[in-house]
Order: sequence, then structure tokens, then C-alpha cells
Amino acid sequence: MLNKGLLLVALSAILWGISGGLGSFLMEKGWDPLVVSFYRGTVGLICLLIWFAFRPVRLNKRLCLWAVVAGIGIVGNFVFYFVSISESSVAVAAALMYTAPIFVLLISFIFHLEKPSLFKFIAIAFVMVGVVLLTEVYNVGSDQVTTIGLLAGLGAGLSYALFIFGFKYASKHGEPQGILAIAFLTFTFIMLFFTDLNEAVSVIYSPDWFWMILLGIFGAGLSFFLYVVGLEETSPTSASVIAMVEPVTASSFGFFLLSETLNVVQLCGMAIILITVTVLSVKKS
Repeated sequence: MLNKGLLLVALSAILWGISGGLGSFLMEKGWDPLVVSFYRGTVGLICLLIWFAFRPVRLNKRLCLWAVVAGIGIVGNFVFYFVSISESSVAVAAALMYTAPIFVLLISFIFHLEKPSLFKFIAIAFVMVGVVLLTEVYNVGSDQVTTIGLLAGLGAGLSYALFIFGFKYASKHGEPQGILAIAFLTFTFIMLFFTDLNEAVSVIYSPDWFWMILLGIFGAGLSFFLYVVGLEETSPTSASVIAMVEPVTASSFGFFLLSETLNVVQLCGMAIILITVTVLSVKKS
């Protein structure tokens, strides 16, 4: 029988992949990436507060501090991810976001949290090669990925790494529902200062409100809940491998529903990134 935890992690990754496609769909209809990000996180906050209400936990200063750090990471991840999608494609943005483990590795080196090794440097080099192939930065005439799309995609990966650190250290001081509630409260508070509130309010009166709500449920509320519950019943190694379903789902959504395509070189670059990150995650676990 299949492990229940693996199924939940796989389902959460599929929902994250679908959320990237939904975000692209909404931005093609003219919605600003910041507004799309705002609804993804704020609707997700409502879902997570419901979880917290049914399973309340005690909060403390250290948990709240690291949860705020995780929330800042979510802000960068959501915003940069959708900006990258708007400047490239769902597949490219999703693959660039999954450079996060490399950023985690580099940050760990800088703060002496982890010892460098030949294997880790080789992994970093492979991911860099994959990024070059995926974005075709060597091809001056290529219009597949803009500079903003490349930088935003890497920014999403770096922000994801910040979320990983924040959530990891917050987990030492409390339960996930408390951490995620504080993290998404932080997200919503910060986004209020950067989002066009007039455009955000106009969503309520538009025919796209349903898709915005669905984006928040799939991309934050339900997916984070399933992932955390799934982690309780599976190993981090297995979860890291199964989570690679996200970029595959996002790419499939882009190909079949948004008519986005990648050439052979870009597909090779994506494969190099995902395989290298998966091997690195398994090796570290």
C-alpha cells in the first residue's frame, strides 16, 4: 500500500503546481502579479486560521520571531514567482524557484551551519548550468525569458530558502499551525503596503473572484495543510523527492492549458535542475 504521507505531500505539490498555472491565467486576464499574490496569501491565511482555531496551540516569542522570518520569505516567494511567470512561463518560473536548496546550501556555508564538500560544489555547478540552459541567457536574440523573469525566478528561490530557514527554526519552539498562522499574518500585513488596494477590491466585483479564491485555497491554505500533515507520516527524503511533482504539474498546466512550450535545450536545463536538487536533498537527508 502507498504511504498516506507520501500521497498527501504529492497532492500538496500538485496543488502548488496548479496554483502557478492559475496565477498565469489570471495575469493573462490583466491582473497585477502583486494582486494575484495578495489573494493567494490572504485567502490562504483564512484557511490556516480555521485550522488554528480547531487546533489552537500556545505561541511564544521565539516561535513568533522565526515565523515572521518565514512570512517575509513567503512574501518574496509568492511575488517573485508570479512576476517571473509574467516575464517568462510557468515552467521556467517553477524550475527557477526550485533552486531554493542551492541557496539554503550557500547560506549555510556563509554562516558556518554546514561544511562545504566537493559533492555540494558540483551540485551547485550543475544547477548553474541548468539555469543557463533553461533561460538561454547565452542566446542574445532569445525572447523566451527576460532578465526580470530570470532574476525574479531566482528571487523566488532565495525567498523560498528564507521560508525554509524560518519554518525550520520556528518548528523547534511550537506547532506548524501556529507558525503558519503567524507567517501568513505577516504576509498579509506586508502586502497591504505594496498591493494596489483599489485593484484588489475590484476583484470582488469581477467575474474572476472565484479563481482568486481557488488560487488561495489551492496555493496556500489546503496545500500547506496537506504538506505539513503529510510530513508527519513520511521522511524528509521522500517528501523532497515527491515535492518535485510541483514543477512537473506547473509545466503540464502551462503546456496543455496555456499553450506554453519549451525547446529541447530548455527541457534539458529543467531536467538538470530538478534531478540535481532531488539528489542533493536525498543526500543531505
